[in-house]
Amino acid sequence: MKTLRQYLPGDDVIQLMIRLGLLAFLIYWTFVLIRPFMPILAWSIVLAVALNPVFGLLARLLGGRPRLAAVILTAVNLGIVIGPATWLGLSAVDGVRDLAEKLSAGDLIVPSPPGQVKNWPLVGPQLYEIWNQASNNIRAVLREVAPHLKPLAGIMLTLAGNAGLGTLKFLLSVALAGFLFSRGPQLVAAGRGFLSRVVPEQSEHFLELAGATIRAVSQGVIGVAIIQSLLAGIGFKLADVPGAGLLAFAVMILTIVQIGAAIVLLPVIIWIWVDKDFTTALLLTLYLGIVGILDNILKPLVMGRGLTTPTLVIFIGVIGGTLAHGIIGLFIGPIILSLAWELTVAWIRTDRAGATPLPD
Repeated sequence: MKTLRQYLPGDDVIQLMIRLGLLAFLIYWTFVLIRPFMPILAWSIVLAVALNPVFGLLARLLGGRPRLAAVILTAVNLGIVIGPATWLGLSAVDGVRDLAEKLSAGDLIVPSPPGQVKNWPLVGPQLYEIWNQASNNIRAVLREVAPHLKPLAGIMLTLAGNAGLGTLKFLLSVALAGFLFSRGPQLVAAGRGFLSRVVPEQSEHFLELAGATIRAVSQGVIGVAIIQSLLAGIGFKLADVPGAGLLAFAVMILTIVQIGAAIVLLPVIIWIWVDKDFTTALLLTLYLGIVGILDNILKPLVMGRGLTTPTLVIFIGVIGGTLAHGIIGLFIGPIILSLAWELTVAWIRTDRAGATPLPD
């Protein structure tokens, strides 16, 4: 095997190494400069791709005015982020701070069941006994582990303190996505040109797969989770549930990772029946019951393709994205990881399909 020096003269080898070194340094320096903005750029691209069908429809309704459609859609998105999403985020932050303070002070307890639970028909006495035993046992356990939970309180307070920065990143992402709406064709052409150099034979297929995956995860997973958590938060507020914002945030997380909101909704419904009168409890139970099955109704409607990404990949994307980029990583983490998973699987399938069988 010939070496590089045998193909090129000594001076050419030195010049080539210098050029490669300068190129590597330029790439590294560029990465360092844009690294703080990468979550914002990623989220803005995700929003632009996910909302592109809505943008196209709105532009046609406005008589072919893409700039006006981009301004209107951006204003609506900013209203959603500034309004309901901010309310949910601030409520969740208050809940996290309260929980962290209780952990730090060792005052975290599970309340005993009200006496009226015994009077419930059929399940009342058994439920009261189970609740009472669980309360006493959990209190004893919490008293033992309370000193070890104090470091966790500091981490939770740090996450709560970074929520403001995450909200600012959301706003910047939404504003930047407004500029990307009208430049969709140029972005698609740039992506097609890049992929044609990496995978020339499958560039068009991978580009379509990337767009479909982003829309499927952002609309069918992230979007439905946000809607479900906002509606659940409204129900929690109407019921005066303690820590309503934190519980709504938990609903969003559980929905994103495909576990479901029932883990949160069922205890809340039990609490409502304990604390409220019959009519109020019945109405809130019906409302939260509809919210609980909302993802099963909306996902098939908004997802253009079946999501084949495993739940574990989405879960790792949620955890890893949050640890790496804070609150905004909670959303872009599963999207980016799902995109990488789908493209990798498609690449492997393509290689297998193109492989020629060995002769007998």
